[in-house]
Amino acid sequence: MAEVLPHGILDICVVVGASHEKLKEICQAIPKDGIRSHCYLSPEIRSVHVPPFVSKEDSRFGNSDQSFTSISRRRSFKKKKELKHTNPAATNANAGHIESQSEEFSIPSNIDLQGLPQLCFPGELQIETEAKEDRYHFLVFTDVFGTRTYGVAVQFYRLIEEGNSFQHGQTNWNVHNQRMSTLYAPFSVCVISKFPYYTAFKDCLSSLMVHAKTCQELDFDHKVRQFAAKLALVPSPPSGTLHLVFNLNPLLIVLPSREDPNYPVADLDIHLPLLCFKPKCILQILTCILMEQRIVFLSADWALLTLVAECFILYLHPLQWQHTYVPILSKEMLDFLMAPTAFLMGCHIDYFKEVKSEIEDLILVNIDEGTITFSNLAATEPDIPEMPSQAAECFAQRIESLQLHYDLELSHLGSSSDISNLRMRRRNWQQNLNLTIQELFLVLVVNMFRDVSDYLNYEYRVFNSEEFLKTRTVSDQPFYKKVLETYIFHSFLKARLSRKMDAFSHMELRMCPESNRVKMRDNPRRPTMEQMVMRREYHFDHLVTKRFAASLPNLPVDIWQDFSAEHLSIRKNKSENAMKKSTKSVRTLKLPEFRSPLNYSSVIAWYTDFINLLSKAINTTGQECSSLLARYYYLRGLAYLMQEKYLEALSDFQNLYKTDLDIFPKELVKKVIGVLPPDQRSQAGQKPELKRLISIMLEKEQNVTASDEHVKKFELPKTHMHKEDFLKRIQESGIVKDVGTILRLFDALTIVNSEKNKLKYRDMTTEQITTAKVVSRSVFYLSAETGHLKQIDPETFRVFYNFWKESEAEAHEVNLPLEVIEYLDKNESVFKLSSAVKTNYGVGKIALTQKRLFLLKEGRPGYVEISKFRDIMEVENVSVMFFPLRIPALKIKTALKEPFVGNLKTERDLWQLIVKEMWAGRTMADKHKDPQYIQEALTNVLLMDAVVGCTQSRAIYAASKLAYFDQMRNLVVPKTTLETLKHKINPSADQTSPQAVNVLLYAPGNPNYPEEGANANPKLWCALSEGKVVLIDAASWCIQQHCIQVGNSKLNCMLGVDTSQLWIGSQDSCIYIINTCSMSCNKQLTEHCTDVTDMVLEDQGSNLSQKCVYSCSLDGSVICWDVSTLQIKTNFQLSNCHTLTAIKLHNCMLWCCVGDALLEVKKTGQVFRTLILENPNGSRAFFSCFLVLPGKNQLVTGCADKGEVCFWDMENLSKPWQKIQLQDCSSINCMIIVKNQVWIGSKGLDKANGKIYVIDADKYYVEKELVAHVDMVRALCSAENKYVLSGAGREDGKVAIWKVD
Repeated sequence: MAEVLPHGILDICVVVGASHEKLKEICQAIPKDGIRSHCYLSPEIRSVHVPPFVSKEDSRFGNSDQSFTSISRRRSFKKKKELKHTNPAATNANAGHIESQSEEFSIPSNIDLQGLPQLCFPGELQIETEAKEDRYHFLVFTDVFGTRTYGVAVQFYRLIEEGNSFQHGQTNWNVHNQRMSTLYAPFSVCVISKFPYYTAFKDCLSSLMVHAKTCQELDFDHKVRQFAAKLALVPSPPSGTLHLVFNLNPLLIVLPSREDPNYPVADLDIHLPLLCFKPKCILQILTCILMEQRIVFLSADWALLTLVAECFILYLHPLQWQHTYVPILSKEMLDFLMAPTAFLMGCHIDYFKEVKSEIEDLILVNIDEGTITFSNLAATEPDIPEMPSQAAECFAQRIESLQLHYDLELSHLGSSSDISNLRMRRRNWQQNLNLTIQELFLVLVVNMFRDVSDYLNYEYRVFNSEEFLKTRTVSDQPFYKKVLETYIFHSFLKARLSRKMDAFSHMELRMCPESNRVKMRDNPRRPTMEQMVMRREYHFDHLVTKRFAASLPNLPVDIWQDFSAEHLSIRKNKSENAMKKSTKSVRTLKLPEFRSPLNYSSVIAWYTDFINLLSKAINTTGQECSSLLARYYYLRGLAYLMQEKYLEALSDFQNLYKTDLDIFPKELVKKVIGVLPPDQRSQAGQKPELKRLISIMLEKEQNVTASDEHVKKFELPKTHMHKEDFLKRIQESGIVKDVGTILRLFDALTIVNSEKNKLKYRDMTTEQITTAKVVSRSVFYLSAETGHLKQIDPETFRVFYNFWKESEAEAHEVNLPLEVIEYLDKNESVFKLSSAVKTNYGVGKIALTQKRLFLLKEGRPGYVEISKFRDIMEVENVSVMFFPLRIPALKIKTALKEPFVGNLKTERDLWQLIVKEMWAGRTMADKHKDPQYIQEALTNVLLMDAVVGCTQSRAIYAASKLAYFDQMRNLVVPKTTLETLKHKINPSADQTSPQAVNVLLYAPGNPNYPEEGANANPKLWCALSEGKVVLIDAASWCIQQHCIQVGNSKLNCMLGVDTSQLWIGSQDSCIYIINTCSMSCNKQLTEHCTDVTDMVLEDQGSNLSQKCVYSCSLDGSVICWDVSTLQIKTNFQLSNCHTLTAIKLHNCMLWCCVGDALLEVKKTGQVFRTLILENPNGSRAFFSCFLVLPGKNQLVTGCADKGEVCFWDMENLSKPWQKIQLQDCSSINCMIIVKNQVWIGSKGLDKANGKIYVIDADKYYVEKELVAHVDMVRALCSAENKYVLSGAGREDGKVAIWKVD
């Protein structure tokens, strides 16, 4: 059982000093040689104190007074102690201790006790004639797996009294000398922990020193044991805003928690480097760390070495140093600096000249002088490039505003006579400063690497480093070339490709303007006119190679200004400072006073006091403070474990599992479950919640699969590609993600190879061709024209890829004059320019944006608009007579001005395809209110251009394979649909293929709290396939967050419980609770056994305690949840039910849809009435959904197997009041009531057709039939009765916004 018990903050406490034999020799030599000042000695371990200090066995054998018991728990450390006594009397008196004895200590596996004495005395251990002030320094230990352990050591001096030296509480030797001089021996106490509580442990040791200096030497070891035993009781606080406080007289010790689980603990003054170095020097040091150089910190103060090194490690979070890390080296360890690999080490400034002159390729950071130098043994200095200029400038500006001096910050406050108050004031100031500095450096990291995500392919885990480097400025490229090859960056890439929502991701989201969040896609984009103007403000060097690749086919939706949907928003969006960060109030919990002496009974009593304290806190904390409650449950669970009350501990961990998954100790709970005795396992099985928790833990343990963390670099193919291979390569390259577009591109490029194939197979027999087919393991596609194998050779792919990238670079380097930019919208981008041509509007280049064509006149720069795409009436090829030649030209007719004629010569046919495709895309976008159509048209246009550019024969014919919208131009949209449809959104924008929209939920937002910025706006929650949830800002209808993962199964229902909680029912039988403030899912309800199909809220007041949620699952189980406690209030099982798909609450009764019937059920589970609908053949109709109309006391039902809607009088359920047969409808999927209308989402007779029917609930007839989805309508929701939003199946994957009459 002891193997699973959690540890406190102490791993081991060690006392180090000179051996008692050496001290004895010195004292014995004094009468002969006199006092030898500064006598140097070798440090040794004098005692080791390792938890657990008490055990149940002690109390059983009557050793309850002992405060230390050695129990081997991990690896064993044996220390021989041969106790030799010169005094015969003493020898006889201590006969029981004369024999050589061996004690076993439980030493943490990553602590090397042999090297510890040197680290506790990294300088020299010497006898002094005067006592010196106590000195503290800090240690970091790293094992072979990279796990770090932290230490705090204090060096202090004790008077060597005549006749004895302390060791293990015994008198070891005696010297009779009345002229004994005053000597002071140095000792060290080192506290080692897995937690970096530098300040807290320093305070703990300071308290120990107060008592250790005044106690008798015989009591010293006992006090250290008592001290260590107290620390072993103290748990580490979980992440959050709850700090732990305990009393070590005379000081109150504060254990800070991580406010954000994405940040490490920062229990030190992280502004120290800002006091030691100038900002430029700090950036140089960070650059050296990022480039994984061999770095050595030097200082005359041992304490500063670790503190400053730790600060720099924290500055780069979440990037992590992956190499050797030894912030303190003693003199004997200087050979470590000869290591050939990257490292970060520290040593005393006294060794500066020696290190600089004898070891090459070192970066020497002098903390005392605030300088960086290089070891001069090398012929040349290391090439350390400067940090990216814009990130560095932003950092320099922000760091100037920091107030780093405590006295200046609080100079206006009065003096305080209470030392505890002074310490608290200083601690609060430091904590706030730490948070500010951490955010400042996180912004620096985000500014350096925020563009990386634009070059990632998440599907194939590819990073296109080559293209990323091309888009960096000339001055920044040396930095990125080196950093991109490091292990630090490689680990960073793994986290990004895994979509890890760490501190970097959250800050990147916060720093992105609300209007641009939709632009955060897998691919970069070309600059807009607004960005073009902004670039002019920077130095010319920043403009030389600054390019952005095109974002296709997922160009940002909001760049299409014609489709701005802000006029549809329920709340108007307000700009907000992206860097504003809400502050959280910090709570403290004071631990019970330690009892003395610390034996088994007093330790158990202490844990009892701790449990009682936590129970009281839980009972007095309102359920609205669920985060604080979770911390209390966590701590009480640990306390119960220490008392070996495993069932009580599991009960608290079950409450924690439902309240906050972020701090749930999964591995600890698994261990507890694994060692439960049979009787307790049986008791746990009788409690449903514990039984479910055990089942989940064991199930997850069996289903654990290694996550894919590899990172690939994009490489051009080296072999021929068939369709599947080509699809993968194009998606990896980031050119296009849409499968349909890639397949059309494949057809276009295979035309390029058709002539090659003719030559290749011309002389081959049928048998040889058949043999070639059999040899390959891929699926073959035959050309309809030649009958040959359709494949693309590496050379064709290389030429196409290079032309694509060159076109991007050329288009981006277009530097339009301000006289032209002012005519364009700020979000327009130039995607293609023609050669200089003669036109009837003048001589110049034809420019294409996503919105229009215009002529960029040559000579004196000028702008002449040719036409917006929606104004085009006709595009045709013509010839212009230029005697004796006829020059190919393009004619564009518009309704607003004279036709445009441009003598495009050889470019004419391509431009005709381009203009017609963009014209068709705009027409389709206008008809269907879907901006993605023109986005896709622009994709096709640029692919056409690339295909023509890499093709020598039949180029236009090949490019025409990509003219998709030009062939769909004549699709007719019904008039009713055209009038009602307002906008379309693509929530699958960052996916490689459309995702089914299974559930929609509109959340009104908080207009009364404008300081919350974007969080005050209304939101649209979209549940997609495989557990993905997308959040859309309903103020701008742009995607705010692309993917919140909640399990991996289909999501069936969503319920907004209040402004901070969103409940989601899943096919995996779980209810996931999303915190709408942090946008994270950290709570789960797991009591259902099958698919959670529906939920309904019973709201009896504004407080959470007055709300409850009824949830149902497919097996007929209904559970009533207390929203405030997440506990089950009631539950029941419908008998003989296997298809419970929906529930509604009406007049304190539950209405349940069970497939072939509706049941009116009391809250106790008793069935009150049954509603059935018989088909003409006598069988029962199956219901898919239903509505309750409270004002009319009616029910509305929809059938799953036919397009029939029935209205029922709730007083008479024998037969429907009205029946309405929906035309061209095969099944009904969802229904909502909006004003006096019933909106119905259905599947058409054609399986690829989704229709929406609007029924007048007063007159019982179909008002409208709306068609805007190419797949069945799966979800409907209402936006405050002004709009209805519909979501469709996978073939469509879009959300349509409809206006309500």
